[in-house]
Amino acid sequence: MKDERGVYYYPNIQNKKVRMYVRKLEGEICFRLLNSDDPGLWEEHGWVPYEAIKQAASMHKNKNFDPNQAYDLDVAKVLLEEE
Repeated sequence: MKDERGVYYYPNIQNKKVRMYVRKLEGEICFRLLNSDDPGLWEEHGWVPYEAIKQAASMHKNKNFDPNQAYDLDVAKVLLEEE
């Protein structure tokens, strides 16, 4: 999907308030989260390279959130190829 901010997908299909935007910066796939319940989130957090997400995910301990599902590299690649 695409809007004025760019290409995105829903990391949790049941929650349409949260969108994960993807784009390539300097050849690397980057992610940026938008949550309509937290409008400041977009401004507070910029584009995050996938490598940084992978490193953070290895230290992740929260059982209610799976960063590998939210930051889905395969989905990002497909969306960017279609773009």
